[in-house]
Amino acid sequence: QVQLVESGGGLVQAGGSLRLACAASGRTFSNYAMGWFRQAPGKERGFVAAISRSGGGTYYADSVKGRFTISRDNAKNTVYLQMNSLKPEDTAVYYCAARLGVVSTNDDMEYWGKGTLVTVSS
Repeated sequence: QVQLVESGGGLVQAGGSLRLACAASGRTFSNYAMGWFRQAPGKERGFVAAISRSGGGTYYADSVKGRFTISRDNAKNTVYLQMNSLKPEDTAVYYCAARLGVVSTNDDMEYWGKGTLVTVSS
């Protein structure tokens, strides 16, 4: 089992920045590809960003490319999502997820956190 706990969500004005963190425990963190997904009110959960086990490969949804950056610190068992130039449409619950082995941009992750709410006001 892998336990994932997100933090860093909150209320921010449009154009502002937030940094989300996801702390993992339970298994060898560096064996897991990590991802961030989000679910806006009334919408399905969707892919935001993903990172390979080593951190050498990163992937982004078109809607966040150039504004968000995913990174990881395997020594701290933590993955981050730096979000800049935030827009009201970025408002959502953000979920951290883990998948053993190869990175995925689909919803087929093995472990999920409980999410952290990001609200962007206009």
